[in-house]
Amino acid sequence: MPLDNTTKADLIRVAHMLADVARPETLRLFRQSTLSTDNKLDDGFDPVTEADRAAERAMRAVLAAERPDDSILGEEFGHHQGTTGLTWVLDPIDGTRGYISGTPTWGVLISVADANGPLFGVIDQPYIGERFIGGFGQAHMTGPCGQQVLKSGVVTDLAVATVLTTFPEVGTEVEMRAFQAVAGRALLTRYGMDCYGYALLAAGQVDLVIEAGLNPYDIQAPIAVITAAGGIVTDWAGGPAHQGGRALAAANPTIHSAALTILRDAVDG
Repeated sequence: MPLDNTTKADLIRVAHMLADVARPETLRLFRQSTLSTDNKLDDGFDPVTEADRAAERAMRAVLAAERPDDSILGEEFGHHQGTTGLTWVLDPIDGTRGYISGTPTWGVLISVADANGPLFGVIDQPYIGERFIGGFGQAHMTGPCGQQVLKSGVVTDLAVATVLTTFPEVGTEVEMRAFQAVAGRALLTRYGMDCYGYALLAAGQVDLVIEAGLNPYDIQAPIAVITAAGGIVTDWAGGPAHQGGRALAAANPTIHSAALTILRDAVDG
C-alpha cells in the first residue's frame, strides 16, 4: 500500500532522530585510548566496538518509542519482526576498521524499507558533521558549509571517471579482477572510503562505487540516497542490490551501463 504524506513525514522525522542519537554514541569513543575492539571472526578480522553497540542500542530505543510496530534489521543485534511491512535497516558504524584507525570516512547508515527495497536513507558522518539524505522527494546534505542539494554527476566516459571501493582486494579473486577491469579504464581509483564513497557519489564528486561481499545494512541507505540524487545502484548483473552481495553504484545510467558490461564480461569470462 502506498504511504501517505503524513507517514512519509513521520519516517523522515524518526530517521533524523536515529541519526541524532547515534552521533554522540559514536563520537564518545572516537579517537579515544579507552576504545577496545572485539573481533567477530575466528578466521580473519571483522571488528566491533562498544561504540557500534551503543549507537545501535540508542537507535533501537528511539524506534521502540516512536515506531514500535515496525521491523528492525541491525548489524549488531539482528532482526526484530514488526507488523507494518516497514523495516528499519541500521548499521551503527559502517567502516569500523576506519573508525578504530581514526579516519573520518566511517558513518552511520539508516534506512527504512518495504518489501521492494529502501524508501528513504541517511548517511551520517558525525565527526565531520555531514548528513546525506534521500527519498520521498528529498535529496540533500547538511554540513559545515550549510545545506546543498544532492545531484549525482554527468560523466559518461570511463576514461575520465573516478572509481571508488573500500578494499583493494574487493572480494574474491574473480571479483577483484572484475573491479580492476573497470578501474583500469578509469582516470582515478581511490580506496578505503566505506559508506562515505556512496555519499560522495550522491554529491556529484565521484562517478562509480564498486563493491562485493555486502550485507543489506551496508547498502540500503546508500541506495536510497544515490537514487534520490539521480544515480543508480544495482548488483553486477543489473538487478536489485538491496539484499547485499555485489553492488555497482553509478552517477548516471550511461556510465553504469559501461561499467556493468565490463563487470559482467569479467565475471562470466
